[in-house]
Amino acid sequence: MSVSEEFDRWANEGRDKGMEERHWHTAKHALARMPVEGEARSASEHSSGDDEEPREAGDTILDLGCGSGYAGRALRETKDAGRVYGLDAAPEMVRNARSYTDDPQVGYVNGDFEHLPFAEDSIDHCFSMEAFYYAADPHAALAELHRVLRPGGTFYCAVNFFEENVHSHHWPDAVGVEMTRWSAAEYREAFRSAGFHVAAQDNVPDRETEIPPAEDFPTEDWDTREDMVERYRVYGTLLTVGVSA
Repeated sequence: MSVSEEFDRWANEGRDKGMEERHWHTAKHALARMPVEGEARSASEHSSGDDEEPREAGDTILDLGCGSGYAGRALRETKDAGRVYGLDAAPEMVRNARSYTDDPQVGYVNGDFEHLPFAEDSIDHCFSMEAFYYAADPHAALAELHRVLRPGGTFYCAVNFFEENVHSHHWPDAVGVEMTRWSAAEYREAFRSAGFHVAAQDNVPDRETEIPPAEDFPTEDWDTREDMVERYRVYGTLLTVGVSA
């Protein structure tokens, strides 16, 4: 089954909201770190008498593999981002995301990561949570991101499926789609090859998923409490931050 078909099914079953709830544990920490310039700040700077013609107030954000669209909406609400686009390969995910907001500055499009429907140097920052590894060609996807990001723009790439997280290695079989499993070092190398400076890379722990006491193990999903602690508290989410050169 293709990625779009599988996640169309998830959207039709209402599982997009469950994804949002689980991902928010670490996504919110990554989003808080993004250097997004909001509408109010941008408008103030443009009124300083500078003769240069101002851009549209507020940064333009791309949420790559947006699912329900929660990340982009959060950046509008918390950082006053100027314009937010969410892109997803699954048409039903896009349809659901559109239904969750009436904000005219937030839009959702169906498309693939290797052919982004945006002009060169048109995006200030990109965020992707638990989606990048679904790209059919992740190197081509990074090249496309480098094309559409303005010089100095950032790509915050957050994944839970990666080489060091041994507890995620079975996910492709469980989900039924192909996924690219890179190590932290491979993410850094791929970012640099695409023209990004790697500004940061770290693991963001999930401190909100409840972990039962040791006597409750094994559970349906975990053999030992140590494994579950390692998955959520140690590996958590791998966040790689690239800056477009």
